[in-house]
This record gives sequence, structure tokens and C-alpha cells, in this order.
Amino acid sequence: MTKYILRRFGFLILTLLITSMIVFAITQWLPGDVARVILGREAGEAALENLRSELGLDAPLPVQYGRWAVNFVQGDWGTSFSTRTPIRAVVMQRLGNSLRLALVTLVLAIPLAVGMGVLAGLNENKWIDNVVSISALSVVGLPEFVTGLVLIQVFAATFRIFPASSSAIKPGMSFGEALPFMLLPAITATLVLLAYISRLTRTGVIEELKKPYVRTATLKGLPRRVVIVKHVLRNALLPTITVIAISFGWLIGGLIVIENVFNYPGLGRLMVFAIDRRDLPLLQAVTMVVVVGVVLANLAADLLYAYLNPRIRLGE
Repeated sequence: MTKYILRRFGFLILTLLITSMIVFAITQWLPGDVARVILGREAGEAALENLRSELGLDAPLPVQYGRWAVNFVQGDWGTSFSTRTPIRAVVMQRLGNSLRLALVTLVLAIPLAVGMGVLAGLNENKWIDNVVSISALSVVGLPEFVTGLVLIQVFAATFRIFPASSSAIKPGMSFGEALPFMLLPAITATLVLLAYISRLTRTGVIEELKKPYVRTATLKGLPRRVVIVKHVLRNALLPTITVIAISFGWLIGGLIVIENVFNYPGLGRLMVFAIDRRDLPLLQAVTMVVVVGVVLANLAADLLYAYLNPRIRLGE
């Protein structure tokens, strides 16, 4: 197990190194002049050159990348070009909001999606299976912004159950105070995950029910409930568990559309702000934090699957 973990960490570091180079290169290729964005269209060329020199933008790209990478690892993420505030504090605050939203989404999505998948799998090709499958696929077929707007219209505008916007979430607000403003974005994200997790669970249950050990356990007189809970689900949910772990990484920074629909102050919305202002240090920091989250989620999924599945030869 130790050898496997060390190998996975080696791949993680290599992935982050390559990804950081790609992130830095892409941000440098964005159209527009940072100095011009900061000083405005009327700024003279001398002022622009002085600002580029002050920001280190006149150095060769390898030098700029080296400085940025070393400072990022050391925790110095620089100062935002647009707000002139330390980037790390802003990003970490938004990361906290994204983690909260991801947690609420998983609490809603996991029992619902897994329950639907198990129910469909136990009733293969019956009306329950058809209803569950059609419902899940119909919901996930809608674009995220459409689902979000429908939820706002129904639950915020018509019945006034939840707030329509999450912009009221402020730094220092407790989880309980922020929860009402997170529910509609979390429900929207849950509907995105619903079909994939439920279909994967359904497939796993159907495959396990057809294996010989299920027939053997049944012939030995074990109750059907015991066979399903202790044997079928234990094996059928292994792929689902890893997908849930990977989905957590997506929830941290992949909810750009949902966060913008609900004005949720997370990493996705901060990324859009950085792109709009061409704030390179902020954009680079946000992107790398998202990448680290996704990579760690994939690592957790690999290690979890290796731990739960004894058939994987960890020493190789």
C-alpha cells in the first residue's frame, strides 16, 4: 500500500507541474494588455512601460513562470491587479464557500442518486426502472442555467421558500446562516449529478445480481435483504464511491454557470471576475487552486478504490 501511495503522489506532483505550466501559458496568451486595463485607455506609453516593469511583465516568460511557481508554492500568491488586495486571502475565502456548497450538494445528491440507482437496479426493466431512468435523464438534459432559473422562479419568486440570490453570503458568516442561500445552487448541482450517479449505481447493482455468488447466497437460505445489503451493494457501490470522490473536485471549481446564475461567491464566479478584468495573478491562483482540488479528489478516489477493492494489487 505504501509503494502504491508514493507512486500516486509522484504522479500528482508531476501532474501539478505540467498543469501549472499550461495554466501560466494560457493566461499569458489571453488577449489584451494588463497595463492598459489597469491604467485605462488614455494612459501614455511611458506610464504603461513603468507599470509593466513594476509588475514584472517585461521579464522573459520562463523567468516570470519561475517567480510565479516558487512564490505560489511558498504561499505568496501576489496582489490582485484589479483590486490591489492580497490574492491568497480572497481565494481562500472563496474556496471555503465552494467547499461548503460542495458539501451541501453531496449531502443532497448521494442518498437521492444512490437510492434511485439501487431502486432501478433491483427492478430492472420494470416500470420503476423506466420512471427513474427517464426522470434522471430528463433533468440532466437541461442546461444548468435553465434548471437554475426554473428553481428561482418556482421556489424563490412563486412560493418564496428560498432566497433567489446567494450574494448575501458574507465573509465570517456561519454555516447555518449561509445554508438558506446555498440550497438552490446545491439543488441545481444535485440535479446535474443525479443521472450519472444513479445510472452508474443501477448498472453496478444489475451486474452484481447476475453473478454466481448471489445465487449461491440465496440457495444457502440467506434472506434477500441480507444478500442485497451485505453483498450486492457492497460490491456494486465501489465505482459509485470513486465517482463521488471525483465529483467533489468538480464541485469545488466547476460550478461556474451555477455560481453566476445565483451570484454565489465561490471560486467559479471569482474566475469569471478575473478573466473579465484580465487579472492574471488572480486568475492563475484560482485556476491552480481548482486544479489542486481536482487532482487531490482523483487521488482520494484512487486510494479509496484501492483500499475497498482487495483485488487491486497495490504493490505493483
